[in-house]
Amino acid sequence: MSRALNIRESEEHIASACAVRNFRITAIETLASGGTRVVLSNAVDCAQIAKLYAKKLIPGVVRRQPIRLQRAL
Repeated sequence: MSRALNIRESEEHIASACAVRNFRITAIETLASGGTRVVLSNAVDCAQIAKLYAKKLIPGVVRRQPIRLQRAL
């Protein structure tokens, strides 16, 4: 199972929910298409968050913002 989820919720809300449950987030970002992408440190925690946000999970491919700037050649 993947450790990444796309959820229709704010970064702050997801971070707070993970903090309450002592789940470690390895990456979190706001999606260009709306919602948040969160990557948890293990699949067990990810499965529990997926259950918690079951009705807010975003299926399929989502548009993401580029995280790093590309260098000019």
